[in-house]
Amino acid sequence: MTTETPRTLHLNAFLMNAGHHDAAWRHPGSQPERITDLAYFQELARTAERGRLDSIFFADGVALWGKARHNALGGFEPLTLLSAIAAVTEHIGLIATVSTTFNEPYNLARKFASLDHISGGRAGWNIVTSGTVDEARNFNRDEHLEHAVRYERAREFLEVAGKLWDSWEDDAIVLDREAGIYADTDKLHPAAHRGTHFRVAGPLNVPRSPQGHPLLVQAGSSEDGKEFAAQYAEAVFTAQQTLADGQTFYKDLKSRLARHGRTEDELLVLPGIAPVIGSTEAEARRLEQELTDLQVPEYGLAQLSGMLGVDLTGLPLDGRLPDLPEERDINGNKSRFTLVAELARKEELTLRELIARLGAGRGHRVFAGTPEQIADQLQEWFVSGAADGFNIMAPVLPTGLADFVDQVVPILQQRGLFRTEYTGTTLRDNYGLPRPANRYARTAG
Repeated sequence: MTTETPRTLHLNAFLMNAGHHDAAWRHPGSQPERITDLAYFQELARTAERGRLDSIFFADGVALWGKARHNALGGFEPLTLLSAIAAVTEHIGLIATVSTTFNEPYNLARKFASLDHISGGRAGWNIVTSGTVDEARNFNRDEHLEHAVRYERAREFLEVAGKLWDSWEDDAIVLDREAGIYADTDKLHPAAHRGTHFRVAGPLNVPRSPQGHPLLVQAGSSEDGKEFAAQYAEAVFTAQQTLADGQTFYKDLKSRLARHGRTEDELLVLPGIAPVIGSTEAEARRLEQELTDLQVPEYGLAQLSGMLGVDLTGLPLDGRLPDLPEERDINGNKSRFTLVAELARKEELTLRELIARLGAGRGHRVFAGTPEQIADQLQEWFVSGAADGFNIMAPVLPTGLADFVDQVVPILQQRGLFRTEYTGTTLRDNYGLPRPANRYARTAG
């Protein structure tokens, strides 16, 4: 008789400059003057590692997001930053967002293989197709590629990257000094890829890394995004406002895996949550209100305009949203458009109320409460089939992350829901996911 290992949740810290709330930089608990200070991000990473979190994650885009007049925007390229963080941490996973639309597979495969070696097997890639015309205009295009074409390109990009990561077998390096043989070249393989979007010869000029491939993460929740995740992703960062919505998304995504020859435990679903933590519920509500009071409406309207693909400039803040386009006509982030439009419609929110609701999470769930109440929420979603873990989005940094690590994590540990020590050495170990076999290796038998 075998005993199943108890299921435990996974926690990723989504780090964003002064914090996730769009007014965080104005709050005294933040340090916006340090967003180009390496030591600041190294300290945040060590805080997450002190809490035994699975990983840290940086979003990224290749244009300046939002209005820098009203928010602490801009910052480091994440792969560069994570390489420096790798040097001062031992266990925490290091996940970078990189676009398949504005990169080439060879360069990107090389960078992630390098980070995986540098970190001892802690690299992860959050795969995005990019969602804005501003990004396209930084790469010789007047308009963005169509949504479906971006995903078609992304699939081929992943196919090429996989061939490159496997192009050195695990035992290709012989190191026979006496015979003068460094590598068994029979165990080096060309990618020899010729497709619709890419022609890549290979092999990669980096030997196979500790994890074989970086952990593959995806964050799109459109139909294209969910199918892409079911085929390739090992973890999904997603946004749902309610337990019922979380359960529906979780069941839908997991049900798609079988047709790609995968099992449900090969993909982890990690909804985002922005926890506003107070020693009492009233204190948490006060902090939430403080941040709302510090919002700049002009900034919030610009953010909302970007999410919905409609220019809302000059509209009365106490009025409702105007008529919106159909989702099929949106060429940006379809899933976030749908979430925001439905939230506004369902709760009959004014523009002012909608800006306040989106300030901390941009569509991700925001919950204000005591450490126990936040732990209760995480546990409910985890045991009710809505999550395998969570993407923790501290509204204010560094204070919000430290509060979560010092006050919420111990409760989860006491309840047997979260690890008390790291037991593996790689990011895949943290997430309980297998190391991928090399496609070229000959099996014995």
